[in-house]
Amino acid sequence: MMGIQQWWNELSDILRVLYCITIPATLVLVLQLLLTMIGGHGGGDVDISDTSGIDGLDGGLDLDGNGIPDALETDASQLASGADPGDFGSFKLLTVQTIVTFLAVFGWVSIICVSAGMTTILSVLIGAVCGAAMMLLVAKMVQASRKLVENGALDLKNAIGETATVYLTVPPKNGGSGKITMQLQGRFCEFDAVNAGEAPLKTGTQVVVTDVVGDALVVETP
Repeated sequence: MMGIQQWWNELSDILRVLYCITIPATLVLVLQLLLTMIGGHGGGDVDISDTSGIDGLDGGLDLDGNGIPDALETDASQLASGADPGDFGSFKLLTVQTIVTFLAVFGWVSIICVSAGMTTILSVLIGAVCGAAMMLLVAKMVQASRKLVENGALDLKNAIGETATVYLTVPPKNGGSGKITMQLQGRFCEFDAVNAGEAPLKTGTQVVVTDVVGDALVVETP
């Protein structure tokens, strides 16, 4: 204990400030890495094999008379325009992780430079440049990892044009939803489906996906 106190007393003011910044930031950074390694195997594979988000659409309003409830039509327009909130926030420079990384790298590099005899201003400048570079690198790595997760998730728009089999009868248009099964992105999946035709689609009927409306697939007979 006396050795640590003596070491601390022998430090210059700038080194004390740098150590006060660097040590807490390093501890938080190490904790983040440990939590990432412990919890990093539990997510990333999004399975929507039972998309039941539009069950019970019977009686849905169809003010424009196109056979599709208006509430679902709003979701469809958002999908068609590509308005996915995740598309706008995948790259974030200022996060807890990047800020902690900046402080840790900035602190250690500055400490090394000051200990090597460089001036305080030059040491802090070099530390800031190195910290900013590492901060940007971490932000890019986080962005890349998120894209990998997103690419592994099912995209309903990829079902358009594919064939499927009716699992639960799909009522006529504007009459509610049924269920279909199909192969999508190499996986066997079950989805909610709405009918684009006037006749009900019974179990076992082969259908073609023509559109995506909310969490459901629009189907019709070939």
